[in-house]
Amino acid sequence: MNKNLFSLDIIADQFLNYLIVEKGVSKKTIESYSSDLARYFKFLKKSGIESVSATDTPVILKHLIALRNEGLGSRSRARHLVTLRTFYKFMVQEKMLKNDPSRVVDLPKIGLKIPDILSVEDVTSVLNAPDASKPIGARDAAMLELLYAAGLRVSELVNMKLLNINMEACFIKVFGKGSKERIIPIGFYAKEKVDYYIKTARPILLKKVVSRYLFVARAGKPMTRQGFWKLLKRYAGQAGIYRKITPHTLRHSFASHLLERGADLRAVQVMLGHVDISTTQIYTHVAREHLKNMHKKYHPRG
Repeated sequence: MNKNLFSLDIIADQFLNYLIVEKGVSKKTIESYSSDLARYFKFLKKSGIESVSATDTPVILKHLIALRNEGLGSRSRARHLVTLRTFYKFMVQEKMLKNDPSRVVDLPKIGLKIPDILSVEDVTSVLNAPDASKPIGARDAAMLELLYAAGLRVSELVNMKLLNINMEACFIKVFGKGSKERIIPIGFYAKEKVDYYIKTARPILLKKVVSRYLFVARAGKPMTRQGFWKLLKRYAGQAGIYRKITPHTLRHSFASHLLERGADLRAVQVMLGHVDISTTQIYTHVAREHLKNMHKKYHPRG
């Protein structure tokens, strides 16, 4: 069956009839499902997507992000996901699709929660807050830039070793949860700030002490996670941003900004280092060069 947007209208009618006849749902519920599907189909058309498939997981996630950006609350987004889950399950049941792409999208009991993020403008303001003319400011500027450029966890940032960054190739090597290694590209801004820090500020901060850590605090030791958290909060205040911001806010912003600009979800997941057996189908091997091109093309500061 050709599942283009025209036939989707027919499939939607079949789906709604199924809910009425076989499931016996209320008129109010039918209206909600119908409204949610219409909004989803409109999103597909706007995105230039002319079909649905068993690999629609990235499409569903982008739709939920779009709903959030339109101001839809978490409970309403949760309802949308329930509608899409029921719809795709119906299509599998009717053998229109082999697999259900919505089943790997999480729905917490308290409702769908998509993390808060900063706008690109707010991120830029925070990243530009440190005074890079001073050694500590140059270090802080490099740390903030790298955190956002690579979507790092704070523990990955503060524990990064000097030998884990390749300035020439613009890649960093990260050891995440479970000591799993991943390679992440970094953009121009991060390369410039980290390079400046290494050549000018780091030797001054070390005071002839030898350290294997990239970012150093007292006596060549790495900064603590709590120390970086306080640092970030201070610079956010200097940038005029007073709502709660954590290092993970920049990690979420990294992922959301890439996805909103059209980056491939699988590439973003590889860069984030997410590994979950329940979402295996949306994790694929992504070549380093592809990651680098993806980062350069879609990252706001790539």
